[in-house]
Amino acid sequence: MNPHLAQLQPYPFEKLRALFAGVTPHAQFKEIKLSIGEPQHATPAFIMDELAKGLHGLANYPTTQGMPLLRQTMAKWCRHRYGLELNPDTEVLPVNGSREALFSLAQTVIDPSRGPVPIVVSPNPFYQIYEGAAYLAGAEPRFLNTLPDNDFAFDYASLSAAEWARVQLFYVCSPGNPTGKVMSLDDWQTLFALSDKYGFIIASDECYSEIYFDEAQPPIGGLQAAQLLGRSNERLVMFSSLSKRSNVPGMRSGFVAGDAEILKKFLLYRTYHGCAMAPPVQLASIAAWNDETHVLDNRNQYREKFAACTPLIADVLGTALPDAGFYLWARTPIADTDFARGLLEHYNVVVLPGSFLGREINGVNPGAHFVRIALVASLDECLDASQRIRQFAQQL
Repeated sequence: MNPHLAQLQPYPFEKLRALFAGVTPHAQFKEIKLSIGEPQHATPAFIMDELAKGLHGLANYPTTQGMPLLRQTMAKWCRHRYGLELNPDTEVLPVNGSREALFSLAQTVIDPSRGPVPIVVSPNPFYQIYEGAAYLAGAEPRFLNTLPDNDFAFDYASLSAAEWARVQLFYVCSPGNPTGKVMSLDDWQTLFALSDKYGFIIASDECYSEIYFDEAQPPIGGLQAAQLLGRSNERLVMFSSLSKRSNVPGMRSGFVAGDAEILKKFLLYRTYHGCAMAPPVQLASIAAWNDETHVLDNRNQYREKFAACTPLIADVLGTALPDAGFYLWARTPIADTDFARGLLEHYNVVVLPGSFLGREINGVNPGAHFVRIALVASLDECLDASQRIRQFAQQL
C-alpha cells in the first residue's frame, strides 16, 4: 500500500461520528444539521432540465478538456465576474468539482525529487483536502495560523527562510472555509511577493466566491487580484465550482483557470487519471454558468438567514457576520467538542467543532473553542436552530 495513506487523519465528519457515539438526542426536538457545507436550497429546474436533455450524450466518451462551448462559457463568466480575458483553449479546464481538482493539482505539480522534502502550505483552520493532497503527493503539509485577533491574516513569520525555500504549493481559500475571511488586494500582493521570491505555485480555492452580502462589492478573486496588480497568471491557478453558487453539489462541476503552462501539465495528468466530465453534466453546466438570476436569488436567501440568525447567536457566542460564505464561526464558552456534543444531546442541533478543522501548531489549535455553523437549511430551520443554540449557551 501507499505508505502516505497512513499519514492521513480521520476526516472531520468521521471524527464527528466518533464524538457523537452514545449520544441520544432529546426526543422533543427534530434534528437540524448545520455541520456540513451542503447547500439545501432547491436546485434550479432549468439546470435539471438541461441535465436530462443531455442524457443522450452518455453514449459517447467525453474528452478531458471538455466541450469547446463549455470552456468558452466558463471564460465568458470570468470576463463578466472578474474582468478577465482568458484563452478558453489554454487557460480554462473543466473539473468534476473543485475538491477533486484541488487534490489532483498537488499530484501534478509537486516534485519530491527536488532536494529536501517539499512543503505544501495552507491556512489553519483549513479545508482538509489540502493536507491529504500534500501527504499523498509526497510532500509535508505546513499550516499558517489564522486567528480572529489578527483579522484571520496568515502568520507568514512562522516559517523560516529555509522552510519557505522548500514550499512548492500554497493553498489559499477566499472566501475562507470556515472563517468567511475574504483576502484583500494587499493580502494578495503580500502572497504574490512571496511566490515571486520562492517560486511556489498558488492554488486559489474560490468555491464560496458567489455567496456574499454586498452586490456592489463581490469578493476579489486571485486572478482578478493579479490583473489589478499588473501581473500575469504565472504560478497562479484558481478553482471555481457550481456546487454552492447553483446548489448542485451532487453534479460535481467546476473549473480551474490560470497559468497556461500549469494547466497544460494538469490536462496531461487528468487525461491519464480519467477525470473527464460527463456530457450531460457539461450541458447542464453551460446553462448554469450562463445564468445569474438564480445566483442572485441564492444570495438573497443567505442574506435573509444571516440577518435573522447572526444577532441571535452573537448574543451568546462570539461571532459576527462573515465577509462572505455561508458559515458562522462562533467562539464557545467551553471546549468546542463538549459544546457540539451537548448541543446535540439537549437540543438535537448538529454543528462541527472547529478543532476538527485545525491542527495544533506551537501549542495552538486555532479552531479550538470554535464551532462552524453552516446556515444551509431553510430559514425556519436556521431560526429554530439559532434559538436552540441560544438556549443551550445561556445554560452554560
